[in-house]
Amino acid sequence: MKIVTFGEIMLRLSPPGYQRFRQARALDVVYGGGESNVAVSLADFGDTAEFVTRLPQNDLGEACLAALRARGVQTGHVVRGGERLGIYFLEHGAAQRGSKVIYDRAGSSFAGIQPGMIDWPAVLADADWFHWTGITPAVSQSAAETCLEAVKTAERLGKTVSCDLNYRAKLWKWGKPAAEVMAELVSHCDLAVGNEEDAEKVFGIRAPESDVAAGKVEAEKYKSVCEALVKRFPNLHKVAVTLRGSLSASRNTWSGVLWTKSGFHTAPVYDILPIVDRVGAGDAFNGGLIHGLRAYPDDPDKALRFAVAASCLKHSIPGDANAVTAAEVEQLMAGDASGRVSR
Repeated sequence: MKIVTFGEIMLRLSPPGYQRFRQARALDVVYGGGESNVAVSLADFGDTAEFVTRLPQNDLGEACLAALRARGVQTGHVVRGGERLGIYFLEHGAAQRGSKVIYDRAGSSFAGIQPGMIDWPAVLADADWFHWTGITPAVSQSAAETCLEAVKTAERLGKTVSCDLNYRAKLWKWGKPAAEVMAELVSHCDLAVGNEEDAEKVFGIRAPESDVAAGKVEAEKYKSVCEALVKRFPNLHKVAVTLRGSLSASRNTWSGVLWTKSGFHTAPVYDILPIVDRVGAGDAFNGGLIHGLRAYPDDPDKALRFAVAASCLKHSIPGDANAVTAAEVEQLMAGDASGRVSR
């Protein structure tokens, strides 16, 4: 059985290394997006993963598909149309200078997607899992409606539905507030994931005595966040939160928690220095958690530790998507964090 992910994939353009936009005379090219990054992670772990989106019928659309296929991701239900591929520009931060993102995605092919364009029963026929993120309904009203069509179909067909709350303030511009749109979508989900701020920014649910800006993100404080989400959305069976302590752009702590009906699970805290590329770490966590929950269905603690270790390693990987194997993740889980050369 396969995992299906749905969302927008974009052209990512970045100045080389740690150059600023104003210094750049060339830009590095990769393709990435929240849901496509999850599919790539799953394919790297040996799972069958398919990414569904809408792409323009031009050379950039073809290059994007080729990049996905090269990573082992199925693309058989991608629909074509519209005029352009969305773009985002990323300036990598370092030390006390944070990273910057500029979006150029208005009027993208994906923003113009409409309900009925995708045959969801056919897409999900041989799948057991469907994943989406809060970025997708933020892009446009029609993308939100298409996402709702997908999650309702997946729920009706008995598939596991997971979401990453993934709040992006710069994207929620089309009319309805995030809380209203996301509430209906999350009500159809089995698993919800967020970072240390997403539940607060989307639903007003805040961890007590936490200070994200100061790096104060204690695992036990997020148990109440998980419980509040489950109380509001009774369909949820599991809730996970990633915990990032930002000491600087180059050094972060990283961990996570997982609430299940059988208990509250915490993971080791990794001290990451230096950070090569933190973009996509949450997606790597989602991919790791989905894989972990499927690989170790009776061991949620191990599933969480797999997710945190996988996303810890993503901080060492340039580009939007992770690029590690399950064996490499398990090596870190076992305590080998030395970074020594493997000969």
